[in-house]
Amino acid sequence: MARFVRHYLLSLQFFTRIPVTGRLADWVGFSPAMLRASAAHLPGVGVLVGGVVALFTWLLLALLPASPFAPLVAAVLGTVLSVLITGAFHEDGLADVADGLGGTQSRERALEIMKDSRVGAFGAIAVVLALLAKVGLLALLGSLHGAVLCVALFAGHVVSRFWPLLTIRLLPHVGDAAGSKSKPLADQISLGSLWAAVFWCFGALALVLAAQAAMVLVANFPAVQGLVLWLGAGVLASGLAWLGMLRWFARRLQGFTGDCLGATQQVCELAFYLGLALAWGAATRGGLA
Repeated sequence: MARFVRHYLLSLQFFTRIPVTGRLADWVGFSPAMLRASAAHLPGVGVLVGGVVALFTWLLLALLPASPFAPLVAAVLGTVLSVLITGAFHEDGLADVADGLGGTQSRERALEIMKDSRVGAFGAIAVVLALLAKVGLLALLGSLHGAVLCVALFAGHVVSRFWPLLTIRLLPHVGDAAGSKSKPLADQISLGSLWAAVFWCFGALALVLAAQAAMVLVANFPAVQGLVLWLGAGVLASGLAWLGMLRWFARRLQGFTGDCLGATQQVCELAFYLGLALAWGAATRGGLA
C-alpha cells in the first residue's frame, strides 16, 4: 500500500501542479523505475482532477442564477480550473504536435519542431479550437442537466488518460532521449501497470453508476441503464479518437514523443464529450431520454 501511494503521489507530482513537496516529497522519492511505475496511475490523476473540477462545476451551477447561460459559465470556469491544476501540461503537448506535424511532412523536421518550446501558428490554432470545442460540448451537456455535465467532466478526465498508456505500449519512443523528461515514463509499460490503469477506469465508472443509483429521485436524471449506454458511447468515441491518433503517429513519426501523449489525452477527452452528446441526441430522437 505504501508503494501504491508513493507511485500515485509521484504521478500527481509529474502531471499536475498539486504540490508534493518537503517531507512528503522526500518520502515519495524518485527514480526512473518509479516514474515508469507511476504511469499506471495516470487515470487515477484523472480521478482527482476530474473530481475536483466536477465538484467545482456542481457548486457553480448551484450558486449561479438560473439562466440558459449558466452551463456555459460553469463550463468555462471549470475548464480554467482544470488548466490551472494541470499546468496546461496536455494542452502544451497538443500545441507542439500540431506545430510539428502541421508544419512539415518531414519526420525529422517535425521532431525538431516539437522540441522547440515556442508555439507556432498551428499550435495556437489547435489549442484555441480544442478549448472552444471543449467548452462548447460541456455547455451543451450542461444544458441537458447539471448532473450530466458533472458526470462527463469526471469520467472524461479519467478515460482520456488511459489511452496514452496504450500508445506507450504499442509504439516506440522516438523523442530526444537525452532531453526528454518524459523518457522514463515513455519506456515500455508493463502489462501489470496497464491492468492497474484499467482498474482505475472501471472503478471511476462504477463510482459514477453507484452515485447515479443513489440519486434516482433527481428529476430528469437518466436511468442507470441509460447512463451505462451513454458512458459506453463516450468510451467508444474516445477509443476511436485514440486509434486515429495512434495511426497518425505511427505513419508520420514511426513512434511517439511525450507531446504525442498529451495531444492524445486532449483529443480523447473531446471525443468522450462528443460521444456522450451524440448518444444523448440519438436517445432523444428515439424517445429513450
